This record gives sequence, C-alpha cells and structure tokens, in this order.
Amino acid sequence: MTTKKMSTEDDTDATEATPGKKAAGGGAVVAAQKILADESPQSKIAEHGETMMEGPRTAATQSARVLSEIIAAKSELVVPLVAKFARGISSSNKRVVQASAEALPAIARIAPARVARQLDVLKSSFEEASDVGKDGLVRTFAALCTASVAYQKRLEPVLTLALKGADGKTLFTWSQIVLPALKGEPHARARAVVEGRLDLIPRSYAQQIADFLGIKLRLRYR
Repeated sequence: MTTKKMSTEDDTDATEATPGKKAAGGGAVVAAQKILADESPQSKIAEHGETMMEGPRTAATQSARVLSEIIAAKSELVVPLVAKFARGISSSNKRVVQASAEALPAIARIAPARVARQLDVLKSSFEEASDVGKDGLVRTFAALCTASVAYQKRLEPVLTLALKGADGKTLFTWSQIVLPALKGEPHARARAVVEGRLDLIPRSYAQQIADFLGIKLRLRYR
C-alpha cells in the first residue's frame, strides 16, 4: 500500500451554503462559518450529511467540503452523522472519503461508544478502502483503543492487518499511532509485527521505526 497525500484543494472556490444552492460568499469556509454562527446549526449540518451521502456527485462533494471545515472547527457538532461517515469512508467520491476520514477519529475521541456501534461496517470496509480511507480507519481504531482497552480484542485483527500491509512510510506513521494505543499483550503482538517488517522496508523508514521503538536494526542495515 502506498499512502497518497491527502487533498489540500483550495476550498475558496464556489460551493454551497445549503445543499443545492451556491454559498453567497463562495467557498466551504464561508458556508461553514455561516453554519457555525447559527444558534441552531444541527439542521443545516444534517442537510449536508444527507447531501454528502445521497445527493448528486457535485453537491455531495460540496457538502463534504463544508463538513470538513465544521469538523476542523467544532467536531462535536458532527457526532450525529457518525453512521453516514461510517458509510462514507468507502465512498467512490474522494472528498466524501476525506471528510469521513477526518470525522471518524475525531468522533471516536469525543463519543467512542457512538463509533463502536459502527464497528462491523468500519472493519469490513478496511481492505477495500482507499489509502486515505485506511488511514482514517486506523486512526479511528486507535482512538477507540485509547478510549478503552475493551475495544482492543475486537480491533486487534484489523490493526494487525493494517501493520502487515503498510508500506515503509505508512508503517512508520501507523506505528506511532497504533502502538501507544494498545496495552498488554495486544501491544506486544503489534510491536512484534512492526519489528518483523523492518528488514522488508526501505532503510530510511526502518531506521526511523527502530529509533521510535528504541531498538537496533539487524545486521543487514549496519
């Protein structure tokens, strides 16, 4: 697996303040700010969630952009959309995937039980997810394990799968996310998976991981 750089598209181009209508000021930032300034923003957020999943592709993309801005500013407002993000992580629309990958880890930190209800969907989505989707899922699973060790048993298999399949760069990133989130035997097993891959990935990443783990590389790299 290779990790693609997450989109940094300029969101200042025209988008929608409400689904189906262009934002008067133009741009997802303006649309999101208008929603956040509303005393009762939930109805508009719910509309964008519906459009993101059920609307035409262009409208879905625009709503996902608006939701991304809201997630960055006040992620607790999107908690009610957790089921939509759980489906959105495997969407064919890259912007919907990105918004979902941003939302799910944030919600897992705020309301882990809400995300845990979606675990069957999330775990089954992992293998077919895009690189951005996989990264969002790993961060979500790690956040759940951090919230409670009770989630470790359910999530250890998919996290092991992630660590075994990651390329060097991604393995370095995920090692720093997954290993601190796990405790006891699950941590030891995940660490063993990471250590076992050090002679199979490029030296630069192997050295960074070894430094993180506090170990020396094998003779091959000396």
